[in-house]
Amino acid sequence: MTDRDKELVEQINSLRKQRNAVLLVHNYQRSEIHDIADFIGDSLELSQKAAATDADVIVFCGVHFMAETAAILCPDRTVLLPDVDAGCPMADMITADRLREKKEELPDAAVVCYVNSSADVKAESDICCTSANAVKVIDAIDDNEILFIPDQYLGHYVSTKTDKRIHLWPGYCPTHARIQPEDITRLKEKYPEARALVHPECRPEVIELADAVLSTSGMCRYAQESDANEIIVGTESGIIYRMQKENPDKTFIPISDKAVCPNMKKITLEKVLWSLKEMSPQVTVPEPIRIRAKQAVDWMLEIV
Repeated sequence: MTDRDKELVEQINSLRKQRNAVLLVHNYQRSEIHDIADFIGDSLELSQKAAATDADVIVFCGVHFMAETAAILCPDRTVLLPDVDAGCPMADMITADRLREKKEELPDAAVVCYVNSSADVKAESDICCTSANAVKVIDAIDDNEILFIPDQYLGHYVSTKTDKRIHLWPGYCPTHARIQPEDITRLKEKYPEARALVHPECRPEVIELADAVLSTSGMCRYAQESDANEIIVGTESGIIYRMQKENPDKTFIPISDKAVCPNMKKITLEKVLWSLKEMSPQVTVPEPIRIRAKQAVDWMLEIV
């Protein structure tokens, strides 16, 4: 850490005590942002942890829909997103208006919404899911016809685990879509003892070659519990910093140098400091939208 970074961290630590703030850091963030976190994890997990604290201010180092989720679950807190332009291309591939049109076309289908979506879209959905519990959610609800939004690849993965009829929205994560089957085969040849972990947002042909298909939190647990000494990491490469810190004796191999989300790298120490100083940018969700979106999240939490 540079002298400049140390100075920034000292100022951040002073301000977060002054503001009674909690710093939530997604697994894909920069390493220096990992190092200042109160909690590190996936988006919903982080929002739940924040809700259990007595913090007045939530600084979400992630992307916009994640800060919205924190605002949905913690309406009495101030939620800050240090870079307001840190968005999610997949979340932008669906809107509430387009979803309403699709619901008219498929009136008998229950809408299962991946949490990687806007509050407006969650509010138009029946139930939310995460990449870790999507299969459980589908199995738990009574409906046999499902409109799965917005990730077609996670939806396809779920469809291989259920007999229910799944309609897929044509959204995807550009970062995971850049991962190709040859990335796994090339690394398997180079590291024949390695286990390949991939995220279910990956293409079906990539998933077929994996040793395990896991959410980010699932990958972190696998790394700690597995006897594998070499692990190919098939998701955004920022997670490797956490995995390596937690498992210093193991080797983690990024699946591709293209598996980098530029939006996840927008937040810097300078932006976290500025956000705490200015108490901006704030992320809020209108109360009617928040209530409906929370119902979709709460139903998920009740049944899985």
